[in-house]
Amino acid sequence: MSITADSIFTMPDLPEVGHNDFERAARILRARTGIVLGGHKRDMAERTLAMRARRQGLASVKEYLDHLESDSQSEHWETFINSFTINHTAFFREQHHFPILAEFVKTRKKPISVWCCASSTGEEPYSIAITLREACVSPDSGVSILATDIDTHAIERAREGVYSMERVKPVPEEHLRKYFQRGAGKRAGMVRVKPELRNMIEFEVLNLLSPNWPPSQSFDAIFCRNTMIYFDKATQTRILERFAVTLKPGGLLFAGHSENFTYLTKAFRLLGQTVYVAT
Repeated sequence: MSITADSIFTMPDLPEVGHNDFERAARILRARTGIVLGGHKRDMAERTLAMRARRQGLASVKEYLDHLESDSQSEHWETFINSFTINHTAFFREQHHFPILAEFVKTRKKPISVWCCASSTGEEPYSIAITLREACVSPDSGVSILATDIDTHAIERAREGVYSMERVKPVPEEHLRKYFQRGAGKRAGMVRVKPELRNMIEFEVLNLLSPNWPPSQSFDAIFCRNTMIYFDKATQTRILERFAVTLKPGGLLFAGHSENFTYLTKAFRLLGQTVYVAT
C-alpha cells in the first residue's frame, strides 16, 4: 500500500497523524522552547505525538495540538516539551573544562556562584560541585551552583542524585569514595551523592526562552554546553547576550566542543578550548 504526502495515516493502535502535524508540532516546540526539530526526527516525533494523544484519550494528533495551542497554561505542555528534550550527559564530560574552572575560581572572591543552565539529570552540576569543593577554601560557605533545565523529569532525577556504578565510571576513585554513598540491598550497584555535594546545588526548571531570567543573582561562570546546537542563530545570539549581562566582570562561559560563538556576538571573546569571557 502506498501513502501519499497528502494522506492521513493511522499508526497501529494509535490516534491519527496528519501529514502537517509534524510541521505544526515543530513550530509549536520552537516557539515555546527555541528547540529546532529537524526533519530527520519526523518518524520519532510522529509516534511520540500519537502516543501523547492516546494518553489524553484523543482521536487524533490534531486534537492534541489544538489543545496545546488553545491553552498556554495547560499541564500537558510539560510532557510535550519533555518528549523532545535530549538528556545526553555524563560526569566530567569534556573533562578539560574542569581544571580551567578550578584554576579560575581560585582567583575569585566569595561569594562564588556557577550556573549550569542545561543540567539534564545532574551529572554536570555534580561534576562542577566536586571541582568547586576541591578548588575552594571552605567550600561549605559562599560557594553555590544553580542548576536548571527545561525537562522536569530530568530535574527530578538530578535532585535525587542516584546513579548506577556504570554512570559514575568517569569520576576519579578518590572522589567517588569522598562524595558518593554506595547502595546496599535493593540499591546494590547504585550510588547516591552525599549531602555536602547536594547542598551546594539549587535545582530549578527553567526555559532559556523565558523572559523571567536572568536571575537576580550574577555568576562567576556559566556552563551552557552542547545546548545551543538545538537553537537557530537568532535564538543563540539572544541567549548569549543575556548570558553576558548575567556574568560578573571577567566571568566565563563554557561551551560545547562543537559550538562556536565568535561570529554571533561581540558580547564574548574566545579564550580557547571552548571557553569564553564576557567583554
